[in-house]
Amino acid sequence: MGRIRRLLLLLGLVLLGVLLARIDLSPVFDQVRSLSWGLLILLFPCGLTTILDTVGWRYAFRGALLPLSILLPVRLAGKAFNTTSLTATLGGEPVKIYLLHPQVSVEEGAASVVIDKTTALLAQICVLLLGIVFSPLVLPVGSPFVFGMVGLAILGALAIAGFVMAQRHGLFGRSLRILNRLGFRWHGGLETAQGLDEAIATFYTIHRPRLALSYLFHLMGSLVGIVEVYLILWLLGFPISLTTAIVIEAFSSAIKAVGFLIPGAIGVEEGGNMAIFMALGLTAGGGLSFSVVRRIRELVVVVVGLTALAVVRRGRPIPHPG
Repeated sequence: MGRIRRLLLLLGLVLLGVLLARIDLSPVFDQVRSLSWGLLILLFPCGLTTILDTVGWRYAFRGALLPLSILLPVRLAGKAFNTTSLTATLGGEPVKIYLLHPQVSVEEGAASVVIDKTTALLAQICVLLLGIVFSPLVLPVGSPFVFGMVGLAILGALAIAGFVMAQRHGLFGRSLRILNRLGFRWHGGLETAQGLDEAIATFYTIHRPRLALSYLFHLMGSLVGIVEVYLILWLLGFPISLTTAIVIEAFSSAIKAVGFLIPGAIGVEEGGNMAIFMALGLTAGGGLSFSVVRRIRELVVVVVGLTALAVVRRGRPIPHPG
């Protein structure tokens, strides 16, 4: 799998190189440099989104609600690991489970991560639908972009529905039994998988108010992303309407999700943003400037997350990203 991830990363870098070769980079550098201390302003919506998403995760536990002082650094550490490793966007999830122990059992920690991922994806689909609803106000009728996003929304909704159904019917236990039949055996794994299935099924049955709260906080976190888009473009000198910001955030997040197999969605995110901006009558360079600013913000989150990882692990070894 490591070779595949490296190949995908290489393809992403090649795509990024092709995109950079096709546009004049001077205006991009000028726009990004003009932000100066304005970059600090962008840390506020980013921080608020992180806190809201962490609260969403907090409500994904069956037992006592863990304090944010525990969950926030663990979430940041997992996010940093996701960004810097060659494990798509899933490598940080085992890290979070590991760092939560011994506050919670492996089964409880894993169940919370699965449920949190589910409600977060559902919130993203809802924001995508919001972008589709508002898109006729800023995009031409019959725009292929809108048709593509409608297709993504349908596929995403079906995938989430199937994922939830599988969770409720013993996804992990059944999967491990299949692997056992194929000769892949993990000592004690079946008991752990069955405990995970039980924790998830119990949560969906008994803790529906917490499930709703988890989704609600993730949705609020996603909506804050719209504010971030508006602020970035305002600082870059692109005055846009709130409707345009909604469409950019919704479609940009969807395209980035499609590129989840490529580490950091490198190339995919930049190309997608450039295409979105051109479809909206803006410039490809503006889309690249927007992408660069978000990458800078992402780098800040990675630094904070890796610092949190070093503090939280308390000397326990964690696999090096890569």
